[in-house]
Amino acid sequence: MARALMSVLGDAIAVRSVPGGAADPRQIRTELLSGLTVALALVPEAVAFAFVAGVQPLVGLYAAFIVGLITALFGGRPGMISGATGALAVVMVSLVADHGVEYLFATVVLMGLIQIVFGAMRWGKFIRLVPHSVMLGFVNGLAIVIFLAQLSQFQVPGSQEANGHGVGGGQWLPAGELTLMLGLVGLTMAVIWGLPKVSRAVPAPLAGIGITALLVIAVGLDTPVVGDLASIEGGLPSFHVPLVPLTWETFQIILPYAVILAAIGLIESLLTLNLVGEITGQKGGASKECIAQGAANTVTGFFGGMGGCAMIGQSMINVKSGGRTRVSGIAAALFLLAFILVAAPVIELVPLAALVGVMFMVVIGTFAWNSLKILFRVPMVDAVVIVLVTAVTVAYDLATAVVVGVIVSALAYAWQNARRIYATTTETPEGAKVYGVQGPLFFGSAEGFVELFHPDTDPDKVIVDFQGSRVADQSALTAIETVAAKYEAAGKTIELRHLSRDCHRLLARAGQLMTDSADDPEYGIAVDYGVRTGMLSGGH
Repeated sequence: MARALMSVLGDAIAVRSVPGGAADPRQIRTELLSGLTVALALVPEAVAFAFVAGVQPLVGLYAAFIVGLITALFGGRPGMISGATGALAVVMVSLVADHGVEYLFATVVLMGLIQIVFGAMRWGKFIRLVPHSVMLGFVNGLAIVIFLAQLSQFQVPGSQEANGHGVGGGQWLPAGELTLMLGLVGLTMAVIWGLPKVSRAVPAPLAGIGITALLVIAVGLDTPVVGDLASIEGGLPSFHVPLVPLTWETFQIILPYAVILAAIGLIESLLTLNLVGEITGQKGGASKECIAQGAANTVTGFFGGMGGCAMIGQSMINVKSGGRTRVSGIAAALFLLAFILVAAPVIELVPLAALVGVMFMVVIGTFAWNSLKILFRVPMVDAVVIVLVTAVTVAYDLATAVVVGVIVSALAYAWQNARRIYATTTETPEGAKVYGVQGPLFFGSAEGFVELFHPDTDPDKVIVDFQGSRVADQSALTAIETVAAKYEAAGKTIELRHLSRDCHRLLARAGQLMTDSADDPEYGIAVDYGVRTGMLSGGH
């Protein structure tokens, strides 16, 4: 236990080292400043998503602190930032409205336990099944969602009716205030764009926030500030068992919400993990991230937080500001706590325009602009999936978009492979007809495979050679049995060659028709043992 704890602590404070082995003070400073930048950007997001969920601002801020700290310490990808998100808030709103905030806390605890089980079973590896086209659609969709979420800051407070992404449809600010805010947003973006060309001593987003804030305070400009959203002042989060009856009825209420929240949280976290990994050159950690997210949400539910998951916007701010280790994530969480406890009066003076400018630059950096160029170069299916996932992410939510994208990609792949089955025909000197099967044989191509053969007109002996094919599933085995039965019914001899040892064992009726060869392939077939004798022997 002690060794594991020391390993975690050592990993948490690991930073780049100079040749002599000592920690590089410049990298430590970069990590801390990056964490400060992220913490500043977390405040309005956490408050806004708390409003979307129908809970008090501190419920969102506590979630951002606790989830951010635990995932920074134990998560699967150093540099990732987690906290309260809009994707989860939109699911929570109906639960809070119908049953109250205590049921939300209980749901978050159960959500975390489900995520821990998911990670312990090592199911995080299935994120590999998400195609690259879905990833591009996910990135583009979230970039648009982040952009739309910022538009509420240009509207009169209280006039918005936030939708699932926290986007308001209210009244715009008066022309003068709107112009001033747009100017300050432009100033922040200009600083972020231009500063790295001059110096990298300070993260550009932090410099942009600082310069804009100093200008507003020094000149006394009348523009919305963080304090206009809500007061962020509070105390330490305290342990609190959710005040819900421990009954079967309560479990039935919270379970559907917990499952949906767990799924959305893990999908967004694992996709963000992959995205950050592409930028930082890191791999693995999916199951570890699932467990960390689950532990964070379980703890959050007992400390009055609304739960959360990985945040792509803040993660991009962090890694592009130089945050590469766990230090930046830990610093972001601790800075956020400091804001709540002691620095609320100062933080509440930060102009919202500065934070909006930072998020707009995140949007520009997050959107996969190259995807617009390749839409007309990649296969049509991939182009459709990119656009579809982007649209569904904006219109509905991330989990739905990813599921839709994966299903469409899988169906398209199955259809393309189903059309690849064909056979070449030759004759042996003895007059036997040889079918050389080419292409994968699986459920999608099974019917096409059967149609390749002509038992009525073929000679008395037929040889089916599978050297150019691969038998993939039970439907394929059933198709082979069907072809063999047709030739037997016609009184003709059929011989099967180059099938795997697995096929030899699983084919019930046609097994005696196969010949052994030294070059028979070796692969397994994904067939449940329980159906090997029943479905294969009685399939026709």
